[in-house]
Amino acid sequence: MLPFPPKDEIARLTARMLLEVAAVHFNAAEPYTYASGLKGPTYIDCRRLIGFPRIRATLMDFLAATVLRDAGFEAFDNIAGGETAGIPFAALIAERLSLPMSYVRKKPKGYGRNARIEGVMTEGQRVLLVEDLTTDGGSKLSFVDAIRDTGASCGHTAVIFYYDIFAGTTDRLAEHGVQLHHLCTWWDVLAEARAQASFDSTTLDAVEGFLRDPRGWQAAAGA
Repeated sequence: MLPFPPKDEIARLTARMLLEVAAVHFNAAEPYTYASGLKGPTYIDCRRLIGFPRIRATLMDFLAATVLRDAGFEAFDNIAGGETAGIPFAALIAERLSLPMSYVRKKPKGYGRNARIEGVMTEGQRVLLVEDLTTDGGSKLSFVDAIRDTGASCGHTAVIFYYDIFAGTTDRLAEHGVQLHHLCTWWDVLAEARAQASFDSTTLDAVEGFLRDPRGWQAAAGA
């Protein structure tokens, strides 16, 4: 039986687990470079979670429970993982929900069937897209479109971690007909990091400044 704890407790415990396995990195002195080319003092590595069985299992229970509670108990026919980080989590969620699992390539593989969808996905299926995290939601739209090109529908995406610092993310997804489900955000991680004193106060203050105004922080830091 999946646990259904309150959302705020799920967020707190998820943040605690991310800190415990050193998936959270804060460094204001030497900012990290993101895929966009911009920089910031925060970095999250959800891939580390697959190496910790107890934490991995608990988080997948939380994510499955979140989806069931927010989307419905019979809302999906297929679970799709986004290449590459979403694939192991999609497999674990599919197992918990007793549903078929597939995955979506970032682009066609360029040979053979030139497919973007691997596994079995059929017209009319209701698909849940699972990934490790979302920043501004942009990559999700490409995966959703690839799913819809099969004739299936995709109105929901579930992630462990949502940045929740860039304006318009949920609106962008909603305009595309997609609802976002997540376990925790940078704000939850910051609160737990302060509670545990996981980093020095100067670093945490710099991180909070970034979270409150990421574009302004980047401009001021020349990043």
